[in-house]
Amino acid sequence: MRHDQPALFELDGIRPEIDPDAWVAPGAVLIGAVRIAAGANIWFNCTLRADNNDITVGPRTNIQDGTVVHVNAGERFAARIGADVTIGHAAVIHACTLEDRAFVAMGAVVLDGAVIEEGGVLAAHSLLAPGKRIGRNELWMGSPARFVRIMSDEERSRFDQTAPHYVELAERFRKGLRPA
Repeated sequence: MRHDQPALFELDGIRPEIDPDAWVAPGAVLIGAVRIAAGANIWFNCTLRADNNDITVGPRTNIQDGTVVHVNAGERFAARIGADVTIGHAAVIHACTLEDRAFVAMGAVVLDGAVIEEGGVLAAHSLLAPGKRIGRNELWMGSPARFVRIMSDEERSRFDQTAPHYVELAERFRKGLRPA
């Protein structure tokens, strides 16, 4: 394998599909039925392993360094990640749904069948238990995560700045990153 490219693996005849306008960092590993949309960016040392189900990553979504995305068998246990989603460093996203503009902070864990609705936020190092649902623009935190409050539009707008920032950052890395 080359160290200046992501590792892409076909599994059972199914290979990852990456839009040409997406960016996947060297050292990231994508296995099987992974689909990455335009403008999405997958950062260093992420693993997206679609061995038992599909992983879809929507437009302009950023999956930051060291995150693991995995699936489970069964209709409800794919990993569906919408548009403009931010997943912070070292998160674990397991067989769940993150709707558009969801925000999963650093080190957080989202488990099987859980849903984070549009604009929902899971705080750093929190654990969203299987089957739980974070509502639109809700902030949850803790382990296990619990509802804290509904965020104001102003508060929520600060989270919305992350996805466009990462699209710009990915373009910088696409153009300027070279082995030393």
